[in-house]
Amino acid sequence: MSRRATGTFTTTFEPLSTDDETLGRMRVHKTIEGDLTGTGRAQMLSVGTPVEGSAGYVAIDRITGTLHGRSGSFVLQHFGLMDRGSGTLTVRVVPDSGTDELTGLTGTFEIDNSSGEHRYVFDYDITPH
Repeated sequence: MSRRATGTFTTTFEPLSTDDETLGRMRVHKTIEGDLTGTGRAQMLSVGTPVEGSAGYVAIDRITGTLHGRSGSFVLQHFGLMDRGSGTLTVRVVPDSGTDELTGLTGTFEIDNSSGEHRYVFDYDITPH
């Protein structure tokens, strides 16, 4: 049975060095509240293009906390594109990355910041192995 978790999160960004000036690299720290509470630590790689509004990013994000009363950690993989101002974003749980009470976690993590605040909707399942 699929479950849904909702809430908000805040982020801070720390620029990291890169050997390619066309790429951006960041360490991202998250504080997550709502049905999922905890912290996230990510590394993000991004690139812009000469065309206004076109860019891309990928990130690996370890989340540690409690999801509807279950404690553990898991990893999210982010894949975002902007195509001349039109954006798509896919964020999914990396298979078999769940630990402790989150072992067997799968799901998709949607991010919405249209209101100026980062909100999430996390549709997930836990099937212990």
